[in-house]
Amino acid sequence: MKTNLAIAAALATIMTAGVIDAAEASDKAKKEKCYGISAAGQNDCANLAGTHSCAGQSTADNDIGEWRLVPGGSCTELGGFDRSKAKEMMTAMKAKKNG
Repeated sequence: MKTNLAIAAALATIMTAGVIDAAEASDKAKKEKCYGISAAGQNDCANLAGTHSCAGQSTADNDIGEWRLVPGGSCTELGGFDRSKAKEMMTAMKAKKNG
């Protein structure tokens, strides 16, 4: 009887660990890059302009070229943009500046 209980406990532990790993993996899969929402020094990595390639190097709040990783589907709610829209906006700003 004690052996059956020990086996059942071991199986429950293994199955629970698998569920936790799957949940963590699915959380990571549900993240997206959101441009234009980072506070200065709070970006996650390289910017669209190519002026830096590291996290925490942004110098202005809400720079359209800087991004943060956010839960999938929340970017627009946070006032941000996906990569293609941010790139489009940067191109338009450069054209206007040079124009």
